[in-house]
Amino acid sequence: MKSRFEAKEYEFLEIESRETEDGTILSIFLNNPSSRNSMTWKMGEEFSHLIHSIRKQKKLPRAVIISGRNDVFCAGGDLNLLRSFSEKSFSQNRRDMRKFYGFFLSVRKLPVPVIAAVNGHAIGAGLSLTFGCDLRIFASDGKYSFNFVRLGIHPGMGSSFLAPELLGKSLGGRLLLTGETFNGELAKEWNLALDAVPKSSVYERAMELALSLSKAAPLALQELKQNLYSWKQLDSALKKEAESQARNFISDDFKETIQSIIEKRDPKFKGK
Repeated sequence: MKSRFEAKEYEFLEIESRETEDGTILSIFLNNPSSRNSMTWKMGEEFSHLIHSIRKQKKLPRAVIISGRNDVFCAGGDLNLLRSFSEKSFSQNRRDMRKFYGFFLSVRKLPVPVIAAVNGHAIGAGLSLTFGCDLRIFASDGKYSFNFVRLGIHPGMGSSFLAPELLGKSLGGRLLLTGETFNGELAKEWNLALDAVPKSSVYERAMELALSLSKAAPLALQELKQNLYSWKQLDSALKKEAESQARNFISDDFKETIQSIIEKRDPKFKGK
């Protein structure tokens, strides 16, 4: 029998529940097999709906794990979604981007511990989603990058706030400015990841952590989560990101980005 969390069918998400003597461990899997679990508008709506439904439950899960199907965590924004932004006005994009961020970063408002089981590559907004979680287990050989500037756009999905928050301004700024790629071992060395393990063991390690967290007093954890984070600061950063990206989306440089992806070549930016 499906649990109360698994009752609704989703197109781009899969949900699994594990019942323990302490309560439920809920796992959410991003599942967009046609494009390496890239983020679509529909996936965002589904994700936000699910997070909202979890928060409304009288009996909350003891912990939540977010992972990916298809041997990857998330490749970032879907190409068709990005192309649609290049065809909208500045005001439309500013509004839509802020809403899109809110879909996925609603995870930050969950009152229970959230573990990112980053079982493969996580790029751009996909990597930002892991930063929005409380704890992270990375695949040791996974590839991770904030590649926004290499696509001709300002970093988004809260990364301009979350990366410096977790890594400090020097390292966080470096990753945002360069768009460089790092692996799970480096993520662990930087204390971004609690652990870095082979891809096949990421979810299992995350479940071990979730079971350990489920032993803690749930009310104490809920209070702690409220005190750990400032949604007001993140929200301010999201508004600035949405405005910056909205300007970038109507630039010639971003049109060049889309064309270069279609033609499978490096973009040639001209600052227009």
